[in-house]
Amino acid sequence: MNHWLAKTEPGSYSIDDLKRDKKTGWSGIRNYQARNYMRDAMKPGDLVLFYHSNAEPPGIAGIARVASKAYPDDTAFDPKDDHYDPKSTKEKPVWMMVDLQFVEKFGRLVSLDELRRHPRLGKMLVLKRGMRLSIQPVEADHFDIIRDLGRDSRPSGG
Repeated sequence: MNHWLAKTEPGSYSIDDLKRDKKTGWSGIRNYQARNYMRDAMKPGDLVLFYHSNAEPPGIAGIARVASKAYPDDTAFDPKDDHYDPKSTKEKPVWMMVDLQFVEKFGRLVSLDELRRHPRLGKMLVLKRGMRLSIQPVEADHFDIIRDLGRDSRPSGG
């Protein structure tokens, strides 16, 4: 099993939205490397850290599970959609998506600052300067640490 981090703006789609909906298509990804991760590496059953970006504070709010293989992102075909791409057609789709299923909302947000301070999380991609990928791999031990932090009601001291 692989582990992932998926970024979303909570004003657009939050962990609470996923909890309510139980499952959603993770559409609108328009970065080739993130698309390739979804298309080539994400598998049903993989676990995903659900990261709230452009939030105050940004951080990891919970866990989702990959619930499907990758399939064509139909938002790319809709001229009225913000994610429309005229180069992507149903015959030759450029963009892919997966379904994500709700697993759990953490008892507390594990903030980006807390991730930065943790001595064992320094190599996470989300902490690298300039890392803007909305889908990125996460090492299993990093995933476990963050899951434990999110389930603990006390913020980590470092």
